[in-house]
Amino acid sequence: MRSIEILLVEDNPGDIRLTQEAFKDGNLINNLNVVRNGVEALAFLRQKGKHQEAPRPDIILLDLNLPLKDGREVLAEIKADDDLKRIPIIILTTSTNQEDIFAAYDLHANCYITKPLDMRRFIDIVRTIQGFWFQIVRLPSE
Repeated sequence: MRSIEILLVEDNPGDIRLTQEAFKDGNLINNLNVVRNGVEALAFLRQKGKHQEAPRPDIILLDLNLPLKDGREVLAEIKADDDLKRIPIIILTTSTNQEDIFAAYDLHANCYITKPLDMRRFIDIVRTIQGFWFQIVRLPSE
């Protein structure tokens, strides 16, 4: 069984650490790649610059509020790209704004999850993502 490739696009060091811990404690073999802004996310996905050897992710966890290029712009570019548009994208953000939720789904996000403020709940949500997307859902493969 090959490892699951996950791309986490997140600029908050605390959320990165919690996500890493939650995936590390999971029952699946996974490789969690982390980029901290929208520009770097697109470079990773397109294997540009220092990301020339980057693996194609099976799934993307995308924050909306990112430096350089925000998550909405990243989502729009990914879903407009024929080579990338089938990669499932989970919006994982602090925003509860209905406009953000509608915009994310209008841009073809696969789901929208609001990060809880409680550390334990955040870890539970990441584990639920892992269980659903990697044990129940059938993902497209190259």
